[in-house]
Amino acid sequence: MSEAIRTRTKLPLHWKMLIGFLAGLAAGLVVHYTVGADVAWVQMLTTYVTQPAATIFLRLIFMLVIPLLFAALVIGVSEMGDMRAFGRVGWRTLLYTVVMSGLAVVLGLVLVNLFKPGAGVDEAQALKLLSDNAERARGIISEAGEQPKGLDMLLSIVPDNIVAAASSNNTILSVMFFALMLGIGLVIARNEATETLKRGIQGLFDVSMTLIGMVIRLAPYAVAALMFNMTVVFGWDLLGKLAEYVLVVVLALALHLFVTYSIALKLLAGWSPLKFFKGVQEAMLLAFSTASSNATLPTSLRVADEKLGLPPRISRFVLTVGATANQNGTALFEGVTVIFLAQFFGVELSLAQQVTVMLVCILGGIGTAGVPSGSLPVVALICSMVGVKPEGIGLILGVNHFLDMCRTTLNVTGDLAIAAMVSKGETEAVVEATETA
Repeated sequence: MSEAIRTRTKLPLHWKMLIGFLAGLAAGLVVHYTVGADVAWVQMLTTYVTQPAATIFLRLIFMLVIPLLFAALVIGVSEMGDMRAFGRVGWRTLLYTVVMSGLAVVLGLVLVNLFKPGAGVDEAQALKLLSDNAERARGIISEAGEQPKGLDMLLSIVPDNIVAAASSNNTILSVMFFALMLGIGLVIARNEATETLKRGIQGLFDVSMTLIGMVIRLAPYAVAALMFNMTVVFGWDLLGKLAEYVLVVVLALALHLFVTYSIALKLLAGWSPLKFFKGVQEAMLLAFSTASSNATLPTSLRVADEKLGLPPRISRFVLTVGATANQNGTALFEGVTVIFLAQFFGVELSLAQQVTVMLVCILGGIGTAGVPSGSLPVVALICSMVGVKPEGIGLILGVNHFLDMCRTTLNVTGDLAIAAMVSKGETEAVVEATETA
């Protein structure tokens, strides 16, 4: 008996989160359809138990997300340091990464605005859930209108005080710009001192990841609390909206994977899309199973060498950097999720604000760790930045693992596709140089 107990494996975190999601959902539905949300004991439960529990979880996330995002983005860009040795290989990799991430986010934003999966919720109920009182709800919505627009939005990207920018959710793009510049500086100024600084920032990233991992262990309880709070108010309507959201995300990921990348592979690499996807199916399956770009990296390297026949010097560089810096699926997911939550809570985002979301998602794709659920802190931060209640992430936590598996498949396949695109030009350059010699 004791031996059986010792060999029993622990339940994976995503299963615990699903259990918390279902428990909170079931309890909320029972209360919603039996006693209602306005009963005194229900209000006391949400005010003094479930809401504080969810708030503590989210505050822990916000406490750590700035150092995590800053360190991840700096490290992700500074890993491009090999660009000086590879010359145009590194810059082409960066160009393709930014362009494909941008196309992914634009596609996601178009679909979520077209289908509006979060729209149609009763506005009075949404405002009630959005805040403890109507005055606070109006304040949150009005914050969305205070975001900089047009030229002011572009100017606000460049901070005059990075410390002040780090203390405000509205200027998170400024922090990311500073991190981007610092990463570029580490690429250009390579010496013993900058390597020491890079190791220090890597240490900050490692510590932040460790603490985030500890906080995420509380997610099942926070999910149960968040889902209870929301289901008590919305009932079955919540499930319908959630299903529409999942369909939009999966549709956007599939279109980018099989349409956008197929066109890019044909035009830029001369590859048959059918041949390419047949060659990378092993990496795609492992990415879907593990929901981790980093865990799939060894298989991706082997597939690039054995199945695709890419030059090792190119594939090793592109795939290693891409495991952190080329997160197309993650960027798309973040953009769709933020707009979905804005629609759900009735927060109108202007075109300028959606452009801001797009830019943050592209940079967030570079600065998101290639581990399961690595994008959740970024989603919460972007929501806060554009005036959407970050507690809304509780809506998607229960289905996040499935979506994580889907977007990781796109991330890994995108890395291999970019490696093929970069290899095309470099292979020809090597042949020409040999012939000339």
